[in-house]
Amino acid sequence: MKFLRLKDVNLEPFVDENINAKVSLKHNLLFGKYEDKIISVAKEDTLSSALNYISRLNVDYPIYILDDSSYERLLNKFQEIQTSSDFENISSDTTEELIEVESDLLAFIQNSQDLLSSEGSAPIVKLVNSLFFQAIKRGASDIHIENGENKGEVRLRIDGALKKHLDLEKKIIALVINRIKVISNLDISEKRVPQDGRTQVKISGKTLDIRVSILPTYYGERIVMRILMQSEHIPTLRDLGFNEKMTDEFYSLLKHSHGMILVTGPTGSGKSTTLHAFLQHIATPDKNIITVEDPVEYNADNISQIQVNAKVGLTFSAGLRSILRQDPDVIMIGEIRDSETGEIALQSALTGHLLLSTLHTNDATSSLTRLMDMGIADYLISSTLLGVLAQRLVRELCINCKEDTTLAPVVIKDLDIAIDAKPKRAVGCSRCDFTGYKGRVAVGELFVINDSVKEMIKEKYTDHEIRIAMKSKGMVTIADQLKELIENGTTSYEEGLRVGIMDG
Repeated sequence: MKFLRLKDVNLEPFVDENINAKVSLKHNLLFGKYEDKIISVAKEDTLSSALNYISRLNVDYPIYILDDSSYERLLNKFQEIQTSSDFENISSDTTEELIEVESDLLAFIQNSQDLLSSEGSAPIVKLVNSLFFQAIKRGASDIHIENGENKGEVRLRIDGALKKHLDLEKKIIALVINRIKVISNLDISEKRVPQDGRTQVKISGKTLDIRVSILPTYYGERIVMRILMQSEHIPTLRDLGFNEKMTDEFYSLLKHSHGMILVTGPTGSGKSTTLHAFLQHIATPDKNIITVEDPVEYNADNISQIQVNAKVGLTFSAGLRSILRQDPDVIMIGEIRDSETGEIALQSALTGHLLLSTLHTNDATSSLTRLMDMGIADYLISSTLLGVLAQRLVRELCINCKEDTTLAPVVIKDLDIAIDAKPKRAVGCSRCDFTGYKGRVAVGELFVINDSVKEMIKEKYTDHEIRIAMKSKGMVTIADQLKELIENGTTSYEEGLRVGIMDG
């Protein structure tokens, strides 16, 4: 039998819905598009297997024999399509498929020759897809890919703490980084300067935005990928985890038509999530809500979101000035970083807008000093500021493995722990990935600017004096809530220390 032959061609794959693609690949038979017609493709050394399989199919595509490199190119494209559809079809709650994906991943890593064929090859695609899939399954917020002297490492940030995921060979890390650059539209050839990009992945039928940051280090590039959530993942005010009394106070604060509400705390304390929960609570068709963020972390449909771009001069202050000409009802600024932004923010809160923003301070009362340090007049602060929420995220002990423990007498004395307290300690099991913790709960202190606070600001009280006065009037602090969580065994004393129980 004589067959037509093709050499050095780059065919596009053709997927026939009536033919099982996996079985076809197994029999070394591919289908492609060549000169506007569909052809079946085989390789010289596996021709008999391909002919045997095509004889069982009810198709009349002409058979062509390809040279090895052309066939390999088409095979990689087929495997990439197959990999993508496999990941899209994985249901969101099946652990069996996750285990299968993990065993596939380990097989790929062990068979490094397969991985090293080229950065466009299906195994590398599958490896990168697996990293995204497992990060989402484990509830990770960030994926870190780092280069060491002899090997690379992948770590996942789960519940606010980094955990090692797997080691990769140096050569494989380079291919993984190249693949991520390709899907993030970044320059593969540039390895000397930092690069920032964005990509989308579709897993379990959900599209996820991923922010990519690449940084050159001594041993090579490292990547941090932040998994950004869609609007359907924004929790409600009740879901945030704050206690009932504080949640009710949020509701009353958000009823104001103008003024400023601040959320403070360190990086990764959930400030953006809380702000978006506030916005979703007040978002109605009769309100115009506009935000300026760096970056846009939650993609919400019912609000207009502006992303800061310093390269073209779109800063927080420039964005805020433009927003004021857009007839807004509610404004959210990602962060008040300088006196200019702070000044415009307070002026807009004074002129009939409800303004939400964040500050980097350790507690709620010190936000007053922070604003004054920016050069903002104290009368402007007292007349516009409605309230300040300082918050932290605390890891909860795994209910499956936590154990009773006893605290040292000095700790009991310092924290004034109740006699009937039931403190627990972290152990670690398969359910919590041997960390001892599973899930996080929000704790916060809400500092409402009432008449007595305004009077104290007028009398030039320091934030420390205001804090003592507010605590005497019943303000519940972060330290109080952490102590309660330790007493009832929700979290450990070590976690309380990490979050800041000694800050008072």
